[in-house]
Amino acid sequence: MPFIEEIIKHRSLSIVGLEKNTGKTVCLNYILKRLNQIGHSCAVTSIGVDGEQTDAVYGSAKPEITLYENTLFITSEKHYRLRRLVSEIVDVDQRSTSLGRLVTGRVLCSGKILISGAATTGLLREQIDNFRQQGVPLTIVDGALSRLSLASPTVTESMILATGAAVSTNIAHLISRTRFVCRLISLDEVDDNLRQKLNPIGNGLWAIDNNGIVHDLNISSVFLLGKNNTDIFEYGTSFFAAGAVSDKLLKYFSGQRTIEQTHLIVRDFTKFFVSPEVYNDYIRRGGKISVLQRSNLLAVCLNPTSPQGFRLNSEDACKALSEALHLPVYDVMKVNKQA
Repeated sequence: MPFIEEIIKHRSLSIVGLEKNTGKTVCLNYILKRLNQIGHSCAVTSIGVDGEQTDAVYGSAKPEITLYENTLFITSEKHYRLRRLVSEIVDVDQRSTSLGRLVTGRVLCSGKILISGAATTGLLREQIDNFRQQGVPLTIVDGALSRLSLASPTVTESMILATGAAVSTNIAHLISRTRFVCRLISLDEVDDNLRQKLNPIGNGLWAIDNNGIVHDLNISSVFLLGKNNTDIFEYGTSFFAAGAVSDKLLKYFSGQRTIEQTHLIVRDFTKFFVSPEVYNDYIRRGGKISVLQRSNLLAVCLNPTSPQGFRLNSEDACKALSEALHLPVYDVMKVNKQA
């Protein structure tokens, strides 16, 4: 997969899936193998638990994570003891998790391991910064379940999206689901000047007037919009939602006479909790959406086999997805066998 050349241009990478069993671990193993082959060192961590031998939901066999010599990694005390590789302990974080303290290790002899890392994106950012200060050229974060939050550009510089038959065995539906997420990922950024003004704002709904001045609407959450008597259009039709954006907010704007002039700014694509139908209706009516920071999507990987054993035609699915997304799409199962 040629995106390996793109990966090494960045300091951090997240691998996230639209659902469980979309091939995240297989994709990670391929990347780790190729990085080892070209002599590019890295660190590996996770949000949640990854690398288990058996799927907790379906009971099917899952690929374990293979780490190579000199790779740094973070995992819990429990899973560090269960490792099937030779390593040395570099650091032990005294903050405890449900699986014990987090252990940073260095691989001395290649083998397999379960990776269970930070429970929050804040701790994850801290770990990535620590690796960067140690001179590690790349930190890879393997996502648990379908947590897209770790793919925020405030956490990792780049991302790979995993999709496949676990999302849907219907090609049209699979394309629709994947294309919608990619559409959010690729939203346009605001200019640097406006970003600097909005970035420090932690929560609430804010208005931006024609002079670029930001006004607090005293609405702590967009979920409280209907309970507020403030005329939110007092300063114009441009808004910044500092937190999560739901269908409720988009429906509210879509029902206004000013919808064609409405411009909503969101921190990044991970803050959207909206349905494609409501989002598309907002856009169709003339509403505009931008983000403070756009995520850098390097590639989309496909697992053509569902947990129930149904298999998509790999070549047809990759081609159809690539044409719909205007991005390279790789059958991660096939490529991993060839590596």
